[in-house]
Amino acid sequence: MRTSAKFKAIAKEQIKFLKFPKEEVLQKKNAIVSRFKDIQRALYLGNIEHQKVKILFADASGYKKVETTIWGVTDKSVILKESTIIPLSRIISVV
Repeated sequence: MRTSAKFKAIAKEQIKFLKFPKEEVLQKKNAIVSRFKDIQRALYLGNIEHQKVKILFADASGYKKVETTIWGVTDKSVILKESTIIPLSRIISVV
């Protein structure tokens, strides 16, 4: 896994202006399954415990990170506050 230091921190309000390729960033099936479990845990933390998590992801221009609350999850995306969406396939990890 890449270290968090290589990721540019951005505000969640900037995410809607980013371009996301369609390709999956994770190559191994077990990494994809693990990511989904981490996202489910983060969804619980956000909705029940009101805790923020760090999402490490990749857009068309490079690696980014955002600290936020996950409000919802679909089979293709993660939903943040104000209907901001990050494609699930572009998320590297949630910590």
